[in-house]
Amino acid sequence: MNTSVSTEPTRARAARALAGLRGRRPGWLLACLLGGMFLGNVDIAVVNVAIPSIRERLGASGGELELIVSGYTLAYAVLLITGARIGQIRGRRWTYLIGLSVFTLSSLACGLAPDSTTLVGARVVQGVGAALMVAQVLTGIQVHFEGTARRRALGAYTGVLGVSSVVGQALGGVLVSADILGTGWRPIFLINVPIGIVLLAASYVFLPDDVISGQTKLDMRGVGLLSLGLLLLVTPLVLGQDAGWPLWTWLCLAASLPVFVLFARVERGIARRAGDPLMNVALLARKQVSLVLVSQAVARASYFAILFVLALYLQQGLGKSAVYSGLVPIAWVATFAVVGPVLGRMGARSRRLAAPAGGLLMAVCFAAVAAGAQSTGPLILLLGIGGIGYGAAFSGTLARLTDAVEAQYAPDVSGLFNTTLQVGGTLGVAVFGTVYLNLITRGGTPHDAFSTTSAILAAVSVTASALILLAGKPRTITPSHS
Repeated sequence: MNTSVSTEPTRARAARALAGLRGRRPGWLLACLLGGMFLGNVDIAVVNVAIPSIRERLGASGGELELIVSGYTLAYAVLLITGARIGQIRGRRWTYLIGLSVFTLSSLACGLAPDSTTLVGARVVQGVGAALMVAQVLTGIQVHFEGTARRRALGAYTGVLGVSSVVGQALGGVLVSADILGTGWRPIFLINVPIGIVLLAASYVFLPDDVISGQTKLDMRGVGLLSLGLLLLVTPLVLGQDAGWPLWTWLCLAASLPVFVLFARVERGIARRAGDPLMNVALLARKQVSLVLVSQAVARASYFAILFVLALYLQQGLGKSAVYSGLVPIAWVATFAVVGPVLGRMGARSRRLAAPAGGLLMAVCFAAVAAGAQSTGPLILLLGIGGIGYGAAFSGTLARLTDAVEAQYAPDVSGLFNTTLQVGGTLGVAVFGTVYLNLITRGGTPHDAFSTTSAILAAVSVTASALILLAGKPRTITPSHS
């Protein structure tokens, strides 16, 4: 009896001390948020290197291997907007913790999967967990940071996004090659478990409790329509190229448009009735928001396209090793990771000009490659310049977007921006990968096909720069619900 009485104040004091830590350590708060984004993005790329080992040890078919790679990407892309809204309704902190828990447990399931079917299912669940946690990251930055602190946090966001791409490619190769205790590909997933547990503990302590909005119900009609539209759009982009673009891929792409139109009408109707839509589509009526998102989608498509086409050109066209083709693009990714933190410490004018200047730098990179600068030294140098350009374009558009929208619309911004990244990247691989391969199929040399594709990417990058100039200066206007 005495023991229970004496321990109660101690528990109360511990609870108060824990609550006091939450939100009072902005550095730790940011580290926890970016840690989840890091894990989510690493697992987009890490599996590609492990595919031969998975095929050999699990006897997976070609279709199963595609689903092991794309199942994660599909679930991740489709649920980002929904995940951001769930965070607003149920609380960003708990949604992030649940997403991280699902990601960690499903990583364990992936690492222990006895067969390919189980691995496919676990990868889809892993994508769900990643979407739930990553959707809270940009929202958390926009809500908990202001002014200079926000600019630096967004710079760190860009840096971590770039670093995670490098780590994803490099870590997969190292772990598979090491064949730890004869486990082959399994450590690429199992390594997430201890990292996830540590991140869970830190996030529980340092992520602040947030004020939950008055919205109590999730717009399930919106969830259904948006998920259907994104599935119809993203699935053929992910699978169509390897399948040879059969009829079903074009039917899915065509069907996605009316589904998106219906989604927008439903969401506007809910807003007019003073309800709680899944997404405030009125934000897209702002020129600043819509043009920034399209510009980012175009720039992202160019980035993913050059990574994909360059790998094909180096390995299939020039006969270079997989290690060589994996190391060359690091120049792009490394310089991309550096730009964000640097730009976050610069003045307002520099940040405003960063996005259009970045698009032009990308165009210079692609144009020089198209003109014939394709030997190792010049190519690495140009890719480094391209990475600086994309880093500036990425950071500049992100800063413009967060400046143009009030904090209460942070979930909409987070969902829209992250979904734009996924769809833009997938679109770049699908479109420009097909362009390059078609040029080869029609009798063109790898050099000519790579040069032509690079020239097209130069024009696309100029377009991205022009779009951001058309967007003009950020203006903060409360969107109507009409």
